[in-house]
Formats: sequence, structure tokens, C-alpha cells
Amino acid sequence: MTAEQTTPEDGQATTTDQAPAATTDPAEQSSSAELQERIAQLEKELNDYKDSYLRAMADYKNFKRRTDQERADLIRNASAGLLLKLLPIVDDLERATQSVTAEIEQTPWYSGFKLIPQKLAALLESEGVTAIEAVGEDFDPNRHEAVIYEAADGQADKVIADLQKGYMLRDRVLRPSMVKVGQG
Repeated sequence: MTAEQTTPEDGQATTTDQAPAATTDPAEQSSSAELQERIAQLEKELNDYKDSYLRAMADYKNFKRRTDQERADLIRNASAGLLLKLLPIVDDLERATQSVTAEIEQTPWYSGFKLIPQKLAALLESEGVTAIEAVGEDFDPNRHEAVIYEAADGQADKVIADLQKGYMLRDRVLRPSMVKVGQG
């Protein structure tokens, strides 16, 4: 490319050959654009994989926490079925000791027999089984099973009699109390 230049000394125009300031090859421009596009695509894929990885890690941690909790609950409550089967025996022993006459109460046999319900109660307590105190409490359908409603002054929605003792296994109801509830 030629350009005319005038010099101040002689006032004549001279022509010189000048190279362009920046030579840009169309093939280089397109390959550079393709590379930039490819880099942007790879960065997007990297971010997608990173998000997927973080989600998978969070899911795994939640899964691990949930299975550890379920395992602990299973171990803690594994004996619930057996304990539930023992409760009618406890009820029968309580009824038997309550119906003993004074004559039988003085025998050595009965003093030995009284140890059986005590040992059974200690066993249940060691496993986390506690009796539900019901009489005088407000009726709670989660802990009590109302069998009879009876008119009672000043005892509205209160448990007035415990017909069958209920039991808790740690923090959950193993067997609800069968109760008589007062109506005002």
C-alpha cells in the first residue's frame, strides 16, 4: 500500500510503501474464535460437573445421616415387639398380687413370688419401658385410649380411672393406657 507524504522542507509530496499496522489472517481469527468458544463450552461443562459433584456429595451425606439414624432407631426399638408381648404377663402378675388374701400373704412362698414381678419391672425399666401415669391427667389421645366416658363434676376431659396400664418405650408409646374419661 502506498501513501503520499509531504515534507515541510521542500513542499513536495513523496510516496512511500507502508505495511499495514496489523495483519489479520481470516483463518487465524476464526480459529481464535473457535478456541474461545471451546474454552467457554469447557468452562460451562466444568461448572456443570462441579454442581453435580456437590449435589452428589450433599445427597450422600444426607443418605449417610439418614441411614445412621434409621440404624440407631432400629437397634433402640428392636426389642419393642418382645417387650409388647411381655406386658400382658406384667398385667396378670399385678392382678395376681392385688388379689392375694392376708392368709397367703404371710406364707414364705408368696414372699418369694413377689420377687418375680419386681424383677420383671426392673428388666422392663432397664430396657427403657416406663408406665404411663394416667389418673388425674388431661386426656391425651396419643397416650390414652378412651374406653368409657362417665359424668364427673369438675373432671371434664380428665382421666378418672386407669383400666389397663399403658407403657412408653423411651420417647414413644409402646401401649396406650385404656382409661375412663370424665365428662363435665
